[in-house]
Amino acid sequence: MAEQQRSDNRGSGDRGGGDRRGGGRDGGRRRREEAPPSEFSEKVVSINRVSKTVKGGRIFKFSALCVVGDGKGRVGFGLGKAGEISEAIRKGIEDAKKNVETITLSGSTIPHEAIGVFGAGRVLMKPAKPGTGVIAGGPVRAVMEAVGIKDVYSKCLRSNNPQNVVHATMEGLRSLRDAAQVAKIRGKSPEDLLG
Repeated sequence: MAEQQRSDNRGSGDRGGGDRRGGGRDGGRRRREEAPPSEFSEKVVSINRVSKTVKGGRIFKFSALCVVGDGKGRVGFGLGKAGEISEAIRKGIEDAKKNVETITLSGSTIPHEAIGVFGAGRVLMKPAKPGTGVIAGGPVRAVMEAVGIKDVYSKCLRSNNPQNVVHATMEGLRSLRDAAQVAKIRGKSPEDLLG
């Protein structure tokens, strides 16, 4: 009799006699919660396969350089690394959203000429008339479109490594100032500078 009871309980896998239909902590609701629409546009600039040599051989992973921007003067970039490309992109976008900065613009272009420098990367940027478009290479174009610049001339002068170029572009954009900002620094009015 006791043996029969033991065999009856053995297969059920039910400890405590509760109803386990739901399963899991969320009570069976395993629907993916939809994220609210993001204010930022996301661009993947480059994906690179990287390797680490360990005692047992090589470990391969992917690094993704991503840029996010709202098209109204805010932009950020980030780097993500993971074993799968989709996970690396997700990490890169998260990192980019943490590093968003506000850039000074002048209408659809930049207020003045600037050269951004980072490592071996140098990027020259010049303002352009409306209708010119974004004259830029891949990594620079991704940053310009994300920040909302529609008319600009640019040229990569040295390194064409995407990471250095994006860093240098951001350095150049950070250095931009309009007349009001320069006047405030110098303790004058914008009319004094322009007139």
